[in-house]
Amino acid sequence: MKNRLIAFAALIFGAASVISCIDPDQSQEIILNEDKEEILSYIEENPLPSAKEYSEPVEGFYMFWEVVNDGGNTVVLGDTVTVDYVGKLLNNDVFDTSIEQVAKDADIYSSSRSYIPLEFRPGYNFAIVGFEFAISLMKEGEKATVIFPSRLGYGSQSNGTIPPNSPLIFEIDLKKVDKAPQN
Repeated sequence: MKNRLIAFAALIFGAASVISCIDPDQSQEIILNEDKEEILSYIEENPLPSAKEYSEPVEGFYMFWEVVNDGGNTVVLGDTVTVDYVGKLLNNDVFDTSIEQVAKDADIYSSSRSYIPLEFRPGYNFAIVGFEFAISLMKEGEKATVIFPSRLGYGSQSNGTIPPNSPLIFEIDLKKVDKAPQN
C-alpha cells in the first residue's frame, strides 16, 4: 500500500513537472498553426466564389466578398450595424444563425428564439473578435464569408456546440449601418 502511495505521488509530481514546463505561448502558437492548416484545407476543398478577397495568412484570417458595394457606408467605432449571419464550423455544421429557415434546415431551430438580424455596436463588448473585424472591413449592403482561427473566436473555451479551439466560418450580410451622432 505504501509503495502504491509513493508511486501515485511520484506520478502526480511528474505530471505537474511536465505541465509546468509547457510554455502557454508555444501552445497557442501550435494551436494557431493547426487552425491555419485546417483553414487552408477547408478553402482548398470548398472554393468560395468571390468578387473581392482579403487575407492575413500570418493570422489565418480569410474573407471572401460575394457582394461588393462601392458606395455603401463604412463602419466606424460607435456606429450601429444590422447583420444577418450564419455561423459554421469547418465541417460546415451550422451552430448559430439569425435566419429562421437556415436554423430549420440545420436542425437548430428554437421556437423560443426570434430570428431577426443582429444589431450591435462594433467595439463595445462583442464576444467574437474575428466577426467584428470582418464587419469593420465591410460596407453597408455587402455580403461576405469570413474564416478565422479559434483565437479570434472562442479560443480554448467551448460554447454550446462549438468545441474548444475551433476555427469559425461566418457568412455575413451587412444590412444596415446607422452612423453614430458626431460629437
